[in-house]
Amino acid sequence: MAHLNARPLIVFLIVMVPLVLIAALFIGPVISSVETVGNALVGNADNVEQLIVRDIRMPRAVFALLCGALLASCGAVCQGLFRNPLADPSLIGVTGGASMGASLVIALGFIAGPIMTSLFAISMGAFLGGSLATFFVYRLSINERGASVSVMLLAGIAVTAFASAVTNLCEFFSDNEHLRRISIWRMGSLEGASWMELLSLFVLLIVVLVILIRASQSLNALLLGESEARHLGIDVDSLKRRIILVVAMAVGICVAMAGTISFVGLIVPHLIRILIGPDHRYLTFGSALGGGLLLLIADTLARTSFAPEEVPVGVITALAGAPFFIFMLRQRRNSIGG
Repeated sequence: MAHLNARPLIVFLIVMVPLVLIAALFIGPVISSVETVGNALVGNADNVEQLIVRDIRMPRAVFALLCGALLASCGAVCQGLFRNPLADPSLIGVTGGASMGASLVIALGFIAGPIMTSLFAISMGAFLGGSLATFFVYRLSINERGASVSVMLLAGIAVTAFASAVTNLCEFFSDNEHLRRISIWRMGSLEGASWMELLSLFVLLIVVLVILIRASQSLNALLLGESEARHLGIDVDSLKRRIILVVAMAVGICVAMAGTISFVGLIVPHLIRILIGPDHRYLTFGSALGGGLLLLIADTLARTSFAPEEVPVGVITALAGAPFFIFMLRQRRNSIGG
């Protein structure tokens, strides 16, 4: 399949990011005018309009961009690391572990009181759960020749299944209030992000992109196979450790802050790879831009499709991502059969 030139697509995505971000400020259960949005951004609107545009829609839109960019860029390098275009960060157990950690904190709040169910406690539980799950998966995959990718995938499946079982137990023993909190958190939401949290997430995105883009040439060599990469002078084991650590940290923090948002780390890098090819020098950055756009559009739909009710954004990404995933599987089957 012929690929597009990478640079025009990157430029197109860069142009689309601010346009879609601005559109998200106008769109909501109540459509805001250009004058209202402009006045709100400079602080000249009334209190209600300023609250809606600058304190609710703006941080939420930025949160969607940053979180989507992290998930998709991590998905791109996971697909390169596992040499499988249908891989995503959940395969190393980080998503399941984070869900388990958050669910345990919420369920324990039923016993320990409201302090345990604060947003900070839930986020810390999710981050620690994702980190521990990833560490366990990586340790299981180590043998005398280094980290085995196939064992890592199998260990990720086992750890995710265990984490899912623990999460289900938490739901089973929770009362109605805590059960609802676990369910809503697991469906993903971009509500309640503060500017301080967004600043931290922005710094994390910059650090992650710098690390992943610097590893682009090594990931390109790894696509040829581990033995070939070693012949080219690549420290494959060090590369695996670095990628797994970065992915675990980035995805763990995203899941801690936003809950489980599926398919962004799978669909976007796969689509960008189809368009511009597997070169990670462009694929990683292009996936970050595409992931931010996808999650921003999905969150805008989540806020407006069933207004005044709000649908969790994870539901929107799953509704859009599952059919696309099935389509990719059919395409892959047909290409192998051909």
